[in-house]
Amino acid sequence: GYGATGGEIFLSGVVGERFCVRNSGATAVVEGVGDHGCEYMTGGRVVVLGPTGRNFGAGMSGGVAYVYDPDETFAAKLNRDMAALADLDDDDRAFLHATVTAHHGHTGSAVAARVLADWPVTAESFRKVMPRDYARVLAVMKDAEAAGLDEAATLDRVMEASRG
Repeated sequence: GYGATGGEIFLSGVVGERFCVRNSGATAVVEGVGDHGCEYMTGGRVVVLGPTGRNFGAGMSGGVAYVYDPDETFAAKLNRDMAALADLDDDDRAFLHATVTAHHGHTGSAVAARVLADWPVTAESFRKVMPRDYARVLAVMKDAEAAGLDEAATLDRVMEASRG
């Protein structure tokens, strides 16, 4: 099944290779993806409720992907040239619960129902894929906000961080 609202895509079932390549802002949920998922992704958020192929996240410079990985096999499939695994925080868990719930509502997905049935235990089986440079910029922005910096000073700090 398929359901979409605004910038959201909900697909029940496994999709082929190169899902969400060059995604720049959509939120997408899928139940499995072949090789090269989230390749060259620059924005948005992707939730994968099943297996992935090799080379996940190659060239990923922005956005966030979450992969349900109860068997702990995903790390070997991640292309770590530009992205890394990161810890989930409470905002990630809330986003995942709301997004998987919406996916279930739009598609009637049995996979989503199984994931939601044992929440929050299943939440701990999600792996967060975060581009390294993007993570660094987000951290700088958060620190600048906490320090009460204005927009120009924040931009200066972001530019400094992006240069390495």
